[in-house]
Amino acid sequence: MGGTVNQGMGARRSSWLAGAAALAIALAAACGGGDKAPPAETAAAPDTLLPAPAESLLTQDSASVSIRRGMALLVATRDSLPSHAGNELHCTSCHLDKGRKPFGNPWVGVANRYPAQWTRTGTTVTLEDRVNDCFRRSLNGKPLNAGSAEMRDILAYLTWLSKDLPKGPHKGLGVDSIAPIAPDTVRGKTQFAMYCSRCHGADGQSGKNLGIVNPGPPLWGKGSFSIGSGMARSRIIAAFVHHHMPFDAPGFVADSISYDVAGFVLSRPRPDFPGKELDWPAGDAPADLPYKTNAQAKGVPPKP
Repeated sequence: MGGTVNQGMGARRSSWLAGAAALAIALAAACGGGDKAPPAETAAAPDTLLPAPAESLLTQDSASVSIRRGMALLVATRDSLPSHAGNELHCTSCHLDKGRKPFGNPWVGVANRYPAQWTRTGTTVTLEDRVNDCFRRSLNGKPLNAGSAEMRDILAYLTWLSKDLPKGPHKGLGVDSIAPIAPDTVRGKTQFAMYCSRCHGADGQSGKNLGIVNPGPPLWGKGSFSIGSGMARSRIIAAFVHHHMPFDAPGFVADSISYDVAGFVLSRPRPDFPGKELDWPAGDAPADLPYKTNAQAKGVPPKP
């Protein structure tokens, strides 16, 4: 779910909220939910950016040029690296505000956390490994060569973005999960039409034909993320929806609605990811994983 706030949306925020609230009230009544729009049970992520260097501090030296190019590759991935991006997403579809948004899969601080032990692979991975994992899973594409200029520039941006954040835990990293709720995909389909279709299209194939600036990316089908992506997990996409969607009214969508929308979106077809059965070899796969692993097939239960 990506892009930036569409031009002119801020001016329409109040009128849209009023209309959305009316629709939510109508839906709640139709579903036996009373006469009030469902509240947002969990506070939305703050609309501030994590501490990171200002782009205005970049100069014309070679290091700054590399950082700028890395940022550009992450913002316009599909156009800049078409041989490596296999769908219609770009990196900032899931890493909001160029990786600075709290709980929006931020890149701030990420360079300080690698190398690290990763339970999904059961191995120690580098930052290069994580970048390429996203190319393979989220972009349904091909990894970059480790020594390529493109990888060098992307790492330069991620390292620069992380330089002001000390090592250790910090609030705002990751996505920030919300308590699991069983989704109603029928309700989710209706709620998708209410809250999401104006940017992602009624068919979920992106709003690029809606005449808006920076339309939302495809959420299912061959142009979207693979089943092996982190976004294919219900707790991650539900938290992302609740905290950040719609862009001009983040936090308006309640936890329960977020799970309904997530359930509907994840019920739709999307690209497979060969080799996914090898994930979480120690058997500690998360409970919302949408596929079975070899460890699970051996009887190892998922973690709560």
